[in-house]
Amino acid sequence: MAVRYCTALLLVLSCLFSVSYASLGDADPNYRTCVAECERNGCVGQVCFPQCNSSSSSVGPWYTQEPLYLQWQKLGCQGDCRYHCMVNREKERESLGHVPVKYHGKWPFKRVLGIQEPASVAFSVLNLAMHFHGWLSFFITLYYKLPLKQDKTAYYEYVGLWHMYGLLSMNSWFWSAVFHSRDVDITERLDYSSAIAVLGFSLILAILRTFDVRVEAARVMVSAPILAFVTTHVLYINFYKLDYGWNMIVCVTMGVAQLLLWARWAAVSRHPSSWKLWVVVVAGGLAMLLEIYDFPPYEGYFDAHSIWHAITVPLTVLWWSFIRDDAEFRTCSLLKKSKTKAK
Repeated sequence: MAVRYCTALLLVLSCLFSVSYASLGDADPNYRTCVAECERNGCVGQVCFPQCNSSSSSVGPWYTQEPLYLQWQKLGCQGDCRYHCMVNREKERESLGHVPVKYHGKWPFKRVLGIQEPASVAFSVLNLAMHFHGWLSFFITLYYKLPLKQDKTAYYEYVGLWHMYGLLSMNSWFWSAVFHSRDVDITERLDYSSAIAVLGFSLILAILRTFDVRVEAARVMVSAPILAFVTTHVLYINFYKLDYGWNMIVCVTMGVAQLLLWARWAAVSRHPSSWKLWVVVVAGGLAMLLEIYDFPPYEGYFDAHSIWHAITVPLTVLWWSFIRDDAEFRTCSLLKKSKTKAK
């Protein structure tokens, strides 16, 4: 069942590989004319942007420049022109009874305090907070609730791996929030790179935990090729070519591989909290279908992608609950074995 589910998910997600990064909105002649005129004269209707007519805010002595937070919020001439031309064009299309279209690969969102996608930013921050809470509660469970060895280390063999996973996950959601706040080249690359890093490490962790790999040499043999591939891929998309199609293939492959590993392990193991794992695996996979059934943002804020971010918030809470349960389960098992040997 799990294999059929994951195979279907892979086939559906493969449809994303052929996504075109040119959109109907930015191909609209009226929109293109509006942006070109705005960049030339600095105005869209009655709204004008001083940064389009002057570069004094970014050159000259440091004390004559605007603070960084104001430079970040203004987004520059091109960003402001595109946004206001998009807003005006969508009003015209709505009056004609047309549905919203994407511009430069994105739906027409309403900005809040200069933030381009406020709902996705809010849910990314919530995910970051839930990962921090989960990681902190995992730490407290290990070192303050469960018994420790004589050298004050935990019995649980995967403690270091889960700590690293927590840090990488928080880093990924941080850059997700930054990217959805302002979509520029550097934030896009940081978002993609951090997501690939956590996916690669999660795959390593899934292999080591589901196959119960505890020998250090074996862990290195499993981790080395995956780490080498992930590092090469990050360098490729950052310094050679940001290939969206290839990056999607890499991410989906690593994601589905983890899904299969955890599903197989949940099916064959006698873990007392395997039901939590099933909920996370199945619900997380189904939530990814929101990336397929895309729709315009409701009231200009909530699109399919932001709702997917929202669904991952409770799943993150349940996932860290499973991790804590696994630590307790393994610790109890090891203590029972040590007591049996002592007898």
